[in-house]
Amino acid sequence: MARLKELFKKSNYITLSGTREVPSSPSVPEGLWMKCPKCKEVIYKEDVVKNHYVCPKCQGYFRMKAKTRIKMIADKGSFEEWFAGMPVSNPLDYPEYEEKIAQVQEKTHLDEAVRIGKAKIEGESVVIGVCDARFLMGSMGYVVGEKITSSIERATEEKLPVILYCCSGGARMQEGMVSLMQMAKTSAAIKRHSLAGLLYLPVLTDPTTGGVTASFAMLGDIILAEPGALIGFAGPRVIQQTIGQKLPEGFQRAEFLVEHGIIDGIVTREKQKSTLLGLVRLHKRNRSYTQFCQIPLSEIQEKSLDKRQGKHRDGGKEIGAWERVQIARDAGRPSSLDYIHAVFDEFLELHGDRAFRDDGAIVGGLGLLDGQPVTVLGVQKGKNTKDNIRCNFGMPSPEGYRKALRLMKQAEKFNRPVINFIDTPGAFCGIEAEERGQGEAIARNLMEMSDLKVPVLSIVIGEGGSGGALALAVANEVWMMENATYSILSPEGFASILWKDSKMAPEASEVMKITASDLYKLQIIERIIPEPVPAGLDNLGEIAEELKKEMKSFLCRMEQKNPEEIAALRYERFRRM
Repeated sequence: MARLKELFKKSNYITLSGTREVPSSPSVPEGLWMKCPKCKEVIYKEDVVKNHYVCPKCQGYFRMKAKTRIKMIADKGSFEEWFAGMPVSNPLDYPEYEEKIAQVQEKTHLDEAVRIGKAKIEGESVVIGVCDARFLMGSMGYVVGEKITSSIERATEEKLPVILYCCSGGARMQEGMVSLMQMAKTSAAIKRHSLAGLLYLPVLTDPTTGGVTASFAMLGDIILAEPGALIGFAGPRVIQQTIGQKLPEGFQRAEFLVEHGIIDGIVTREKQKSTLLGLVRLHKRNRSYTQFCQIPLSEIQEKSLDKRQGKHRDGGKEIGAWERVQIARDAGRPSSLDYIHAVFDEFLELHGDRAFRDDGAIVGGLGLLDGQPVTVLGVQKGKNTKDNIRCNFGMPSPEGYRKALRLMKQAEKFNRPVINFIDTPGAFCGIEAEERGQGEAIARNLMEMSDLKVPVLSIVIGEGGSGGALALAVANEVWMMENATYSILSPEGFASILWKDSKMAPEASEVMKITASDLYKLQIIERIIPEPVPAGLDNLGEIAEELKKEMKSFLCRMEQKNPEEIAALRYERFRRM
């Protein structure tokens, strides 16, 4: 299997751009010339088509026909439409509704607002559906709901991933409560598809609103959107009229939703085929670490790492606990992202807790460890003031821990190991964190991680501060860098609470037993990663190679364990403490 970098063709899969104001866009008109829905410039149609129906002047997005979308993504001639020609439903006997449907059908050459069926993307079989705004603004009535539900059911039977391009004004008013029931019906079908361990990928386009947003559009394992797409439950005009306030710039646009943790990321049209192909191929892989176990044991054997119980000597001088605290806090130490990019073949970041915000203090996503898909998480510190503000100096908020749990549960569904990098002074302590349930978020992680049915490895690379670190460290094994620390709280806090003098932090650090060698003796950790010299960007490559070998060894040890045994081993690990 090609490396993730090749699968995605360096697609910059999740790249946040500036907020775009994209007004309501007309369907692509016929003729030689087209008018851009954003900049209003008249453009040569051929130039627009070659640019994936994106304005070459202002990058504004045109809406696309379902047929054009399918042609853009699927292999030529591979699309096999399912459940076409369903009879019109008029449960309210709404006047002239059937005539209106017939007129739209004749004009658009569509039987309904969605086309869906089986196709191939570079030879990979998928179910692909596309909502078409030309058909009553892509609204969802009985036929739309039935086509989507029946197709998802068939995809479940055939064990196929589902890709669904969403574009809709919401529920179809002319069908009343029958239309509303399609929200529940499609959602229930997605749940069954998910329980079968299959991938569902919605791509949100302009506009995705109303009942579609409140059902199948927002239930993906990974949710992507096009730049500038309008996405929301209630439309912006309705909201503004209801609350009587001016809405913020970029409100309900795709970029707004990434920032607020609702979707995973934005993908431009020219990158969509490679991105979707990469994700489909990535999720085909089952848990199998046999490739690592075939490597000669001498290459992955422990190099007496777990025997390094004494204090490391640097130039003849022993390094004490307080000195290690200073080294662990050094801004020059590699961050979680530094380790992630050095260890893994490729890393694609996913965003958000799907509820409130994307917390920059915790990064997470998909990576490849010499071809093995893994879910990777890390507590991230910044290298400068701007970065530290963005990631809150490595102090996660509740939404950060909820994002981490969301990605770990996703890893469990797809049988991916979880590897966590920890470097935090502790969970964020603030009014807003308490308002959003900091304690509950940490507690939820501890409980859910204890029973994950996939291997979990956590590595403390710098500071391991209190419950904020433990929230990512309920693992089958916990390792520490030799100069890392892992503690109930900071030495300053310990000294202040017990001795009423924070200046006694150096003495407290010795008493607290917070170094790697101390914690190995206490059987709190399984492994110490040596630092002959303190970790830095200059020796990161060497450390990363050592970590990669040790990770392979860990996965090899997990190879013979079934999911229940993996969870039981983790439970027993903490039960002994």
